[in-house]
Amino acid sequence: MSNLDRVHPALADGIRAKGYESLTPVQEAVLDPEIANADLLVSAQTGSGKTVAFGLAMAENLLEGAAFAFADIPRALIIAPTRELAMQVQRELQWLYGPTGAVIAGAVGGMDARAERRALERGAHIVVGTPGRICDHMRRGALDLSALRVAVLDEADEMLDLGFREDLEFILEAAPEDRRTLMFSATVSKDIARLAGEFQKDAQRISTVSAQTQHSDIEYRALLVDNADKENAIVNVLRFYEAPTAIVFCSTRAMVTHLTTRFLNRGFSVVALSGELSQDERSRALQMMRDGRARVCIATDVAARGIDLPGLELVVHADLPVNKEALLHRSGRTGRAGSKGVSAIIVPMRERKKAERLLGFAKITANWASAPSAEEVSTRDVERLLSDPLLTKPVTEDEKDLVARLLSTYDAEALAGAVMRQFLAQRSAPEDLNQINVDGAPQPRREFGPSLFVKLSVGHAGRADPRWLLPMLCRAGDMSRRDIGAIRIFEEHTFAQIHDDARAKFIAGIGAGQELEDGIKVEVLSGEPEGMNGPTPRPARWDSKPSGGGFDKKPRRDFGDKPKRDFGDKPAYGDKPKRDYGDKPAYGDKPKRDYGDKPAYGDKPKPAGKAATGDKPWAKKGGHGGAAAKPAKYGKPGAKPGKPKGWA
Repeated sequence: MSNLDRVHPALADGIRAKGYESLTPVQEAVLDPEIANADLLVSAQTGSGKTVAFGLAMAENLLEGAAFAFADIPRALIIAPTRELAMQVQRELQWLYGPTGAVIAGAVGGMDARAERRALERGAHIVVGTPGRICDHMRRGALDLSALRVAVLDEADEMLDLGFREDLEFILEAAPEDRRTLMFSATVSKDIARLAGEFQKDAQRISTVSAQTQHSDIEYRALLVDNADKENAIVNVLRFYEAPTAIVFCSTRAMVTHLTTRFLNRGFSVVALSGELSQDERSRALQMMRDGRARVCIATDVAARGIDLPGLELVVHADLPVNKEALLHRSGRTGRAGSKGVSAIIVPMRERKKAERLLGFAKITANWASAPSAEEVSTRDVERLLSDPLLTKPVTEDEKDLVARLLSTYDAEALAGAVMRQFLAQRSAPEDLNQINVDGAPQPRREFGPSLFVKLSVGHAGRADPRWLLPMLCRAGDMSRRDIGAIRIFEEHTFAQIHDDARAKFIAGIGAGQELEDGIKVEVLSGEPEGMNGPTPRPARWDSKPSGGGFDKKPRRDFGDKPKRDFGDKPAYGDKPKRDYGDKPAYGDKPKRDYGDKPAYGDKPKPAGKAATGDKPWAKKGGHGGAAAKPAKYGKPGAKPGKPKGWA
């Protein structure tokens, strides 16, 4: 018996019309008769059909027959962390509950709040929204939860991470206590368990996540790249797989902007998705992905939370995820509803250990490999061209006349060349990468092939360096570093090897004067010069160093036997006569200074015009029973008598 028989009869037709032949494990688990009407705490893999699962689970609580009655105040509330996820949930519920005549309203941040209030005033059976906007409608009196039967928290872990705990508590406290509460989360952390214990009653725990096996529909690939080749590797990955829809995850908005600009310049059909975009811009970007006008979405983790793009076959991690939850969430955008997908993690050499730990924490076994090279991408292009259905499609009656005209005008080779050029013109050229072995060692340099050898008029004496000469040679001949072979620097000159395919470009680039930048002369040689295959000679200035290291010490100057200065006969220090200060009286016999007779301190006469301390006139405090008041400070009322006017 098919497990579709458990679905509520009012929803069964919609499920079958959508192409469902059987329910996913999480959908089947929530329909278990033993947990009917119970609160649920559900954890399941991303892309396992959680939205349809809670849609099916709450049908028994909402539908009293085959259709809904008149819409007034909501019977179900679904809370999602982001706008995109809320809008996706609303779309899923519309087709699922379409046959029942359900009225579904939105309360989503970034949308028109006035239009939402009017929709709520007209009445709705189900409301889908984000925490902040739901709280706003409740405070304004537009959303009444007094008749709520089911509350659903979708991606509850993400809502707590984004700081929505207070909003969730406000919403759930306003809902009736006899409601049914369903929590869906990718992982059940301590915070989720605490929230469940506070707002759920004897919740049944459901988990369809296997701790020992990873998502079987997702192929994880860890692509090791040179530290400087990360962005070029992303280009080659997109070209190698050429998925109809792909998403590239970045850790910052700045990286999203940077990659979007670069990929647009390379000819990719790209849209960006980050928190700095308005809701209209985000909705437009997602719609372009859904209708095929764009094939690559570059997004941050939060902006892409919960989005569902049809036919998404490739996820690229441009930056390593911050934790295992982020890795699983990102990768879960592909491999959904039974379809296959690839999760490609770009791993620079310096971050390999970090990537290995991350995969270990997530219990994921990835296939380690180097990023696709330009040759591998070109090979895949040839395979795609030869298997293109347009080449095997029969010629129709309407096309026969033009086909015959083309065959009579051009030969088969010219037509095949035109097909090839047009096919490749629609695609961005792959990038040259420094290929890395999986063991971390650089791959040995391949045989360079036929070459042109040149002599440059600068060497060690002119402080020549390969890091300075290589880009100079590339700029002169409009070449890449792949076109430059060995560079051997001698004391007065340098030999350089240039691939024969770039000979014409290089000779045209140096011009008739045969000169590089900074006045460096170039001499084209007829063959390979002597010493080209040997080690680079040491600079002559290094030979002045002794074998033990360091430079030779400068010889000490010989001043000869210079006579010492004769200062004559000086008396010894102890025989020097002391200075005679005469007869000084002893300290104790010094006569004291006579100050005369001074009166005692208590008998000192008081200055004229000043009263004795006890005779000072005190001001009276008003309203306090005539208590004596202390005189105020200078410049304030009640100042001391005798001070000049204006004394501060």
